[in-house]
Amino acid sequence: MAAEKTITITDSTGVHARPATVLVNKAGNFSSDVTVEYNGKSVNLKSIMGVMSLGIPKDAEIKIVAEGADEVEAIEAIYASIKETGLGE
Repeated sequence: MAAEKTITITDSTGVHARPATVLVNKAGNFSSDVTVEYNGKSVNLKSIMGVMSLGIPKDAEIKIVAEGADEVEAIEAIYASIKETGLGE
């Protein structure tokens, strides 16, 4: 069973290049498959182009899903990054 977390984006500019890079780098630290879902689409969170292609705006609800050996740790670390950078809650 996959681990998942729903997050509301609070950054006024949404998920732009800088926070997207932070999230991609954080996801890359884990062996689990990590995806982000928004607006009916799902992309690999380890792909900067995939994340940017979603065009996630302020107030969007996204779902981060991780599946694999370290899925729980991955979700917790990515969520911590989102909160630390002020991207969402």
